[in-house]
Amino acid sequence: MAPHLVQPGGRFWRQAARTLAASVRPRTWAGTPRVPRLGSPLGAAATSPWVCRGRSSTSARAPEVMLTRERYPVRRLPFSVVSGEDLAAFERIVPGRVITDPEVLEASNVDWLRTVRGDSAVLLKPRTSEEVAHILRYCHERNLAVNPQGGNTGMVGGSVPVFDEIILSTALMNQVISFHDVSGTLVCQAGCVLEELSRHVEERGFVMPLDLGAKGSCHIGGNVATNAGGLRFLRYGSLHGTVLGLEVVLADGTVLNCLSALRKDNTGYDLKQLFIGSEGTLGVITAVSILCPPKPRAVSVAFLGCPGFPEVLQTFSTCKGLLGEILSAYEFMDAECMRLVRHHLRLTSPVQESPFYVLVETSGSRAGHDAEKLNDFLEQVLHSGLVTDGTVATDHTKVKALWALRERISEALSRDGYVYKYDLSLPTERLYDLVTDLRARLGPQAKHVVGYGHLGDGNLHLNVTSEAFSPSLLGALEPYVYEWTAGQRGSVSAEHGLGFKKRDVLGYSKPPEALRLMQQLKALLDPKGILNPYKTLPSQA
Repeated sequence: MAPHLVQPGGRFWRQAARTLAASVRPRTWAGTPRVPRLGSPLGAAATSPWVCRGRSSTSARAPEVMLTRERYPVRRLPFSVVSGEDLAAFERIVPGRVITDPEVLEASNVDWLRTVRGDSAVLLKPRTSEEVAHILRYCHERNLAVNPQGGNTGMVGGSVPVFDEIILSTALMNQVISFHDVSGTLVCQAGCVLEELSRHVEERGFVMPLDLGAKGSCHIGGNVATNAGGLRFLRYGSLHGTVLGLEVVLADGTVLNCLSALRKDNTGYDLKQLFIGSEGTLGVITAVSILCPPKPRAVSVAFLGCPGFPEVLQTFSTCKGLLGEILSAYEFMDAECMRLVRHHLRLTSPVQESPFYVLVETSGSRAGHDAEKLNDFLEQVLHSGLVTDGTVATDHTKVKALWALRERISEALSRDGYVYKYDLSLPTERLYDLVTDLRARLGPQAKHVVGYGHLGDGNLHLNVTSEAFSPSLLGALEPYVYEWTAGQRGSVSAEHGLGFKKRDVLGYSKPPEALRLMQQLKALLDPKGILNPYKTLPSQA
């Protein structure tokens, strides 16, 4: 059972400190009077999966989502409409993998948050980059719009059609091409599910450099196309650094093979960087070469309660100073998040109720060394009053249980009603001010206003829920949230991308000169604009 931290200096704290320092041996935590409370989240695992798989299941059929074209003021561009001849041509390219059944198409037309819905009548499922090239070459000639789609776990409506765009799914492009067990270089098709890739490399002594709550559903190609951040960003950085090469099919069907496995290649422009974060608007990613770091031999997670946000910030500063190279994650969530996770998912906090909670993960090569550093950190933050309560786990099952409290917040929010999501980069010291500000501004208009995220990366996930979509609530949120963020020189999208929902607010984070250059790049690589139209770049009059 994971340890429960009590006030320093007492018998139980000294016992905990000795055991933590000796964590290379099997751990038994006996005698702590509050230990039974630690078992509650683990007990909940019997009725609820710990890792969010990207979608929440419901026993009854969910209400139909309003069509995007009816909810938002968007006009269809003059693309061709799919004909019977087109379907016959697609059948020749991907025989048996042209889907037109409306019931099957329903899931691919709706985003997982159930906030936007397209009206595509065709889903294509290629297996190879050659098939993707044939499809795009044909669509380019016919002026047919195409919506690339991976696991459909995006947060900003970028992975589903707006109108009747053809859905190009990478679901069958799920093969590992190679793995080099000296360099840790993985080469795979774009449709590989992140969790399955994690399992593949972990069996060989490595880990994927990114980890997401939706890892059971999201595809690596979609991760790269959206430049997903996730839970390991603090330790391993962005995909702009860990992706070594890409294979991309351009709008006219040209296959751009930059699938390098080299860590150093200083020959000309680094073209792969154009497609990382381009959200399928410049080309369709069909294969990825990515550098995987060695698997840590020792992983510990501390889940702590803090009396206020200033203490969350000071705990992070202490954390960086004392944990140094073994610090791999620093996440925070407010009390409202914990209440929602408890109410909707029946998970229970392992620590006493607090205004804020932080999750600290360490990853290293020597359990004894890491435990000693973690113990020094915990003693200091408890003695100083920065932390009022906490628990530590090293067992894999218990580590997952603590991570679930953070990873499944988005799932809990999706069960609370309609969700207005904002993914912002802000100066760390101002990270929570916007949440406080919005609670006062919105009052009873909003059901809940919550803040959580990757504090180590300066990334706030601001979420507002209401019983149903409300134009007046949206008007109170936007453009206020974006203006507030721009006033702090922040970013209106830290890691989720822009997709359909955020494309018209790009100007709050980028100057006009940058927007013009982006438009020129789009026109160069996709002159007919058939790739993922209505996404990423601002709409043009």
